[in-house]
Amino acid sequence: MIPFDRQEALRYLGYRGAQPDAAVSARLDACAAELQAAARPRSIFRRFALTHPSADTLCIADVTVCSRDLSRNLRGCMGVYLMAATLGIEADRLLARASAVRMSDAVLYQAAAAAMIETVCDGVNDMIRCEAAGEGLYCRPRFSPGYGDFSIEHQRDFARLLDTPRQIGLTVTESCLLAPTKSVTAVIGLTNTPQPCHRSGCETCEKTDCAFRR
Repeated sequence: MIPFDRQEALRYLGYRGAQPDAAVSARLDACAAELQAAARPRSIFRRFALTHPSADTLCIADVTVCSRDLSRNLRGCMGVYLMAATLGIEADRLLARASAVRMSDAVLYQAAAAAMIETVCDGVNDMIRCEAAGEGLYCRPRFSPGYGDFSIEHQRDFARLLDTPRQIGLTVTESCLLAPTKSVTAVIGLTNTPQPCHRSGCETCEKTDCAFRR
């Protein structure tokens, strides 16, 4: 069962430093419990070669990425892990039913699911970090397609390199969205230099006026 990070879910709901009333709180916990029962988390990660042909260009395996933000994140790295994780189609079905029946619940399910996929990703991140540590290497914060100027079109490359349709049932739509929807792909750099934190997101984002900022 995926642990439920209640504070993270509340952040997605917009409760910045505040707490919901008793009714909302109870309903959030109930929705989270249903989601925990429905979710079938799956994940995969693999290591790939990395080169830096120019300042804002990277080559990961056979994929060329033009991104200033990702290049900055991976500066000094000699390799990367690509990872993918999903809550599974069962979680998507639960979210779809909630949207059709009761929109207030759908919002709570969405927030709980967002928190849970982050928890799954953190678990994968920890496995990668332990594997890297065995070689005396350190991990940079994970960075996902669609974040900053890292094109969301690279979701297709991730799916191909990790064989996600066959391995974990994760596909990419024509508009480069992930299916199931509560899924994440990310790249994690490997370096000889230690980092104080392996989590990405608000800690590295320049958008300080975001409503969901930690």
